[in-house]
Amino acid sequence: MAILSLQNVSKEYTSDRQSVRALDGVTLDVAGGEFVALVGRSGCGKSTLLHLAGVMDFPTSGTVGIEGQPTSDLSDAQQTLLRREKIGFVFQSFQLLHTLTVQENVELPLQLAGKAGARELAIERLQWVELDGLGARYPLQLSGGQMQRVAIARALAHSPRILLADEPTGNLDTTTGGMILELLLRLTREQKTATIVATHSLEATSVCDTLVKLRDGRVEEVTRR
Repeated sequence: MAILSLQNVSKEYTSDRQSVRALDGVTLDVAGGEFVALVGRSGCGKSTLLHLAGVMDFPTSGTVGIEGQPTSDLSDAQQTLLRREKIGFVFQSFQLLHTLTVQENVELPLQLAGKAGARELAIERLQWVELDGLGARYPLQLSGGQMQRVAIARALAHSPRILLADEPTGNLDTTTGGMILELLLRLTREQKTATIVATHSLEATSVCDTLVKLRDGRVEEVTRR
């Protein structure tokens, strides 16, 4: 059974009194342990799809389901709980808090969720991304690749069912970006997450299980490997 399911999903926005269709009839299923790369030109709908999958927005028509539950049926409190417990986000700009240490950045979402043993879990997640021993440093004392690994550790802190990454290698050099993609792929396998990466990276297309090409809000091609 798919962890994430989009069925005939469309999304329209109003801009300058005109309707803009960002997604148009998209259908996509993502299973646990599956690594999906979304590719296409800027404006093709990649970020919109991630927002819908992450319950940060809702479709104009069609259904987005997480473990069989349509997200549009959820109350505000249920939406917040779903994002907190089942979805992890990784961004191009890292979005780390520079006044907190590396370990504190990873701990923060666990503390906000009231999880017991936040410190121990943060240390474990930093070990997952091979940053054990750097927990006392601050983000600006790290390289770009290390900061992205901290962001991944934070996203995986609560063992989400879905991992969403928006251009996670966009600010990194080719070698470091490749290492980040390999790390995401390994953690997808080990943690059995349903991982979706919006990317322009050719390296991502070579390691993904499923390549989804978007064009003008539509799925142009799906290649499964």
